[in-house]
Amino acid sequence: MAPAEDDISIEEKRVYAGSAGRTDAYVATETGVVRVAISGDKVGEFALAAREPARDVAVLARTDDPDRLAVATDDDLLVASIPADGTDDGDLAFTPAGIGPAVAVGVHDGAFLAADADGGVHRVESDGSPPDPARIGEVDEPRAIDGPLVAAADGIHRVVAGGTAGNDRPSLEPVGLDDARDVAGAGIPLAATPDGLYWLGNGWMSAIDGDATAVAADGDGHALAAVEDELFVRDATDAAAGTGWDADAWLAVDLPVDERSVALGYGPGLSVAVTDAGTLCVDAGDGWRHHVIGVRGIGGVALASTA
Repeated sequence: MAPAEDDISIEEKRVYAGSAGRTDAYVATETGVVRVAISGDKVGEFALAAREPARDVAVLARTDDPDRLAVATDDDLLVASIPADGTDDGDLAFTPAGIGPAVAVGVHDGAFLAADADGGVHRVESDGSPPDPARIGEVDEPRAIDGPLVAAADGIHRVVAGGTAGNDRPSLEPVGLDDARDVAGAGIPLAATPDGLYWLGNGWMSAIDGDATAVAADGDGHALAAVEDELFVRDATDAAAGTGWDADAWLAVDLPVDERSVALGYGPGLSVAVTDAGTLCVDAGDGWRHHVIGVRGIGGVALASTA
């Protein structure tokens, strides 16, 4: 079993971060958004980045501008710039997007995609202040957004270019399945449903049977999925070959804690799973390590690289 706390100091972790690079995990919880510093598989300091209860969180990476953080809350979608070095002197300076209570948020084509509590899906540009939302469609009971895909009670929906006559705004089209709980839109699309995990090939194809609740992918053939309280990883051999998404391509793995994975994510060279008990687990290639962050009501996780 991996250690719950690595036997190095926070200062040593900062030194390590200088050579190994640092990734910040933003975890949406019922307490707020917790920012957790990760260097390789070492978990360092953590603090509240937002104090409102959060349902979901997303990071929009920027090349010539600070990255943006969006948080779905019961009041609105909140958007803030992330300091380039990943530090701040307290809460980030959030600006409401003006879409009302938000339940899910993701990133697509240089902007945020967010779903409100009534099922409206909005493209939210964050270059200006305040953010500029544009409603692009509606779904039934949205649950999750990743890339161009929206998971909802009425299945998976995809953002498509163009729109109605005289309107070049993107729109939504249904692409199948029912009762979708989570979706991964990077690379081969994946969907988690009560009937199992699916991948999109010639239609939606079964990957793993069982009650699937969460899924994530990095776009390079690696993926994680939570099915029937187990965590599955797409086999590294198949991922390297770029082939295989059925059941044979997935391996059940043991986390260092006996807890259920509820939020999954990828960062540069690492995989992250957050459990229902508030434990953050990290795998940077040498097995899973974990750190208890002591929060409950996990809604999602998003990762950002820092300078």
